[in-house]
Amino acid sequence: MENALMWLATGLGTGLSPWASGTVGSLLGLPLAWWLLGRPRRLQLALVAALLVAAVPICHLAAEELGLKDDGRIVLDEIVAFPVAVLGQSAARHPAALAGAFVVYRLLDATKPPPVSLAEAVPGGVGIVLDDTVAAAMSWLVVAAGLFLWRRRRPA
Repeated sequence: MENALMWLATGLGTGLSPWASGTVGSLLGLPLAWWLLGRPRRLQLALVAALLVAAVPICHLAAEELGLKDDGRIVLDEIVAFPVAVLGQSAARHPAALAGAFVVYRLLDATKPPPVSLAEAVPGGVGIVLDDTVAAAMSWLVVAAGLFLWRRRRPA
């Protein structure tokens, strides 16, 4: 992986893990999400949008080079999409909430229920990034509901 593009696409080499490369690579999304949650919401949204847009051509070119539509070694899409799962939810900076969001995200990304599976069918780098973004958006709903219920159960 001498090529800088491949180094980025494989999540600094984490996507080369022989075991659960998507999950191992996604771990880099945890500190990114935690850091973003400390920023104003508009900045969070702008940075996540910029990262997602930047990931599209990188993932597209890496897939072409590797010869597979969404090669398992390409994990940049998982890394930059994970913050969507907690976007704007400052309570998700709590380690338990962040870990829960990560588990939900990985389950949805791995099982690919509709509409994740539909997004995956989009060709090129857009499809590579879009399915992870949809999985993260669905995770956001689960995390938001969980945090809402957690706040309601807490004693005043």
